This record gives sequence, structure tokens and C-alpha cells, in this order.
Amino acid sequence: MYRIVEGNTHGLADAEDFVRMLQELGNSPVPEARTLFAGGAELLVARAPGRLDLMGGIADYSGSLVLQMPIREATMAAVEPIEKREIRIVSLPCGTDLRPPRTLHLALEELEAGGRPIEYSEARKRFERRLEDRWAAYVVGVILVLMREKSAPFRSGLRLLIDSRVPEGKGVSSSAALEVAVMTAVAAAQNLKLAAREIALLCQKVENLVAGAPCGVMDQMTAACGKENRLLALLCQPAKLQGFLIIPEEIAVTGIDSGVRHAVTGAAYGDVRAGAFVGYRMIADITKLPVAAGAKDGLVQIDDPRWGGYLANITPSEFERRFMASLPEDIAGAEFLAAYGGTTDEVTRIHPEKKYSVRTPTAHPIYENSRVRAFQELLRDHPDNSHFRQLGELMYQSHASYSACGLGEARTDLLVDLSRRRGPASGVFGAKITGGGSGGTVAFLTLRKEGAGECIAAEFARMTGETPHIFSGSSPGAAEFGILRLRKVS
Repeated sequence: MYRIVEGNTHGLADAEDFVRMLQELGNSPVPEARTLFAGGAELLVARAPGRLDLMGGIADYSGSLVLQMPIREATMAAVEPIEKREIRIVSLPCGTDLRPPRTLHLALEELEAGGRPIEYSEARKRFERRLEDRWAAYVVGVILVLMREKSAPFRSGLRLLIDSRVPEGKGVSSSAALEVAVMTAVAAAQNLKLAAREIALLCQKVENLVAGAPCGVMDQMTAACGKENRLLALLCQPAKLQGFLIIPEEIAVTGIDSGVRHAVTGAAYGDVRAGAFVGYRMIADITKLPVAAGAKDGLVQIDDPRWGGYLANITPSEFERRFMASLPEDIAGAEFLAAYGGTTDEVTRIHPEKKYSVRTPTAHPIYENSRVRAFQELLRDHPDNSHFRQLGELMYQSHASYSACGLGEARTDLLVDLSRRRGPASGVFGAKITGGGSGGTVAFLTLRKEGAGECIAAEFARMTGETPHIFSGSSPGAAEFGILRLRKVS
């Protein structure tokens, strides 16, 4: 039997359920969970929420301002330090998911070679070869990143129990919630003092370098630093927290799942990201920015004192005046590499045999940054309903830009169309696809008292025959939740 000796559940139902489950683990319906913990004196528990991308989305990797809300759904992680140098993981099914629990047993020596942590590329290859264990890259990657970046020795091992209520593949960043919850709990078990921002940046390395997903950092920053019922304003250069915006009480920010699975590792997202960096490389050439000679592995270095290496720092007017007409609609990878050597993006590669759209992916973060800044100013300076229509119009513009990049999808378009049809007269102001696009969740801005989000979800269910998951409500990020320390009592 365990009891909390440090921290508290903040009255969150999922945290209280998780603690209750730990206290009754011997009676768990999951056999793998019953015998997971070795009977040590202490468990360390962390919690991290998913996020709803209200504005900014894929412009994060180009340095845009983004506005993100931590959602109610979260991932809980319990860690027990053990003497043996091994990792045992049990990940419970999510919600109504009927899959069996995921398990992994790994000797810590497998993450080392010659007494040093293995390279990220080697770890990534291992998980790519073992498809059934791909999920574990987001957990084991935490240990490897702490070994490599923080020189954590891991002289002893860990047992981890993971319980996530963040649905996978719905574009609300289940992966970041998992990484941040595990990183927070493991760091506490290793007595590592890490600030929330550092945890987020380390978790981005897990996703980019071990899991192989080319995400920006907004997901991890929201999971780590988010505040309940606030929009986190983050300038992704690379991760400058700009504060938090109050959501007016009469407004509801909700998400409706389209039912189409989203994956940040999908080819469309990666191609759009690559196209943006191709465009930036071409702009550097147009403006004669100094480029280091001799590209290595498709990477170049650019000395950019004007824009700091970020497309988002170019204004729309300057883009239109100086660069838009000079950028091609698209270019073959081989042609680009022959002419320019590579891009500055460390997590995607240009493939010679592929063709990349250039002008539209380059334009998107430039205009999106401008839209997000306008949204922020309206919400901050005019916290009344006279500007809700303008906020909604900015969301519709963002959605259209996603579609122009090729990241739209029929069901997400249907949800946005339902928003337009209902309109402000019905308390619906705006909607847009979220995160990496190509399915996933649509974010809505509505009047709370009208229950407009629920009405749209019901109409969508009638038209598609499927009842969508509705993301409503918010919860604190991992830093605000803190660590629960549970101690065994007789």
C-alpha cells in the first residue's frame, strides 16, 4: 500500500484514479502491472497533458509564434528505482482501446557501447527494425537523452508504469505528453534538477533523434510548461516562452476529432517541412547570406543576422516584394541538392528522387506568424466579444493555408465547413485543422453557453456515422502539477 508523502493530485480525476490504481495494483486486471514493481519503498509519479493547437501549428519549425492550450487528457507515469541495471516498462491501454498492454524489458547495457551511451542514430535504427516496439522509442529515448545530454549515469535501473488518456493519432500530441511525463518522473528518480523548458527541449530530442519524428518544440513546451485554462504563447526561436493568455470566460476552445489518424511522421508533413527549409535556403542565396562551404550529410550552415535563421521573421510584405516571384512552385530533390547543397534542417533530409513543393510551404510560416500575432493582440487587448469574429477569421485563414500546403483532409474540411455554416449567429466564430494536419483534430472557437461544439459534433456524427471524441477542458502542465512521491506503508 502506498500513500502520498509529497505533492498532491490538484483534484484532477485522472491523477486520483492513477494513485488509487497504484494503491491497489495487486488486484489490477492487467497481470503485467500486478507484478511490475519490485516492492521498493518509493514511487515517483508525474503527469503531462496533451495539447490543442489553436494557432501556429506547423509554423513552429520556422520560428513562428504559436498559441497552445493544454487539454484535460493527460499521461501519467510512475517510476520505481531498482538496483538492477534494467528497464521494465508496462504501458496500459488508453481508454476504450482493446489492445493488450505494451511491455518492454531492456538491459541498460543495451544503450551503451564501450562504456558510453550509443549514438541516437543507432537507437533509432534499433526501434525501426523492431516495429512492435516503436512505441518504446518515446520512453527509452528519454533514458538515452539523459545519458547523452546530462551525463546521467543510471547506475541502477527503473520500472515504469504508464497510463495515458491522450488518444493516439488524433493530433493532440500524445507523444509529447508521454515524453514529458516520463522525463519528469525519471529525472526526479535520478535526482536531476531540470527546469520545465529544459525538459521540453530534451523531449524534443527524444522525438526527433530517437523516435525519428520531425516535430517542432511547441508540443513538448505545452506539455511541460502549460497552465490550466490559459493559452501558452511560445515563440519557437527555438523555445521562448512569451507568457500566457487568458481565455475569456464566455469562450470555449474545444477540439473535435475527425476520425482520421494523424502521424507527424507522415510523408506529407515531412515534405511540407522540407519544402519550407528549401525555400529558406533559396532566400539565403537570393540575399547573398554567407553559406559555409562544403555541405555535409545534406546540411548547410547559414550566417543570418537579419532573420536569425527563421522564415517567420520575414514579413509578408517583404516576402511578396523580394522573394515570392523568385521561388519555384516546386523542385526536384536532385536538382536542389546539386544547386544548393542542402538545408539547415537537422531532422529532415532532401531525397534526390522526390519533388518538393517550395513556394507555398515557404509562404505558410511567414503569413501564419503574422496571423498568430494578430490573434494574440486581439485576445490580449480586446477581451470582449466584439473581436471574436476577427479571431475566427484568422483561424479560417490558417486552415486554408494548411490546405494549400497539401495538409488538408476531407473530414477536417467537413468540420470546418460545419463551423462556417453555423456561424457567429449560432455562437461559432472559427475553426482550423491542428498540429501536423492531414487528419487529426479540428480546433473550434465558440461561445460556451451555446454548446456549439457539441452541436457540430452531433451533426458530424449524423453525416459520417461515427461519434467523434470531443476535447473540452484544460489541465496544468507537468511543471505546474509537480511530482507526487508515494511511499510504502504497512
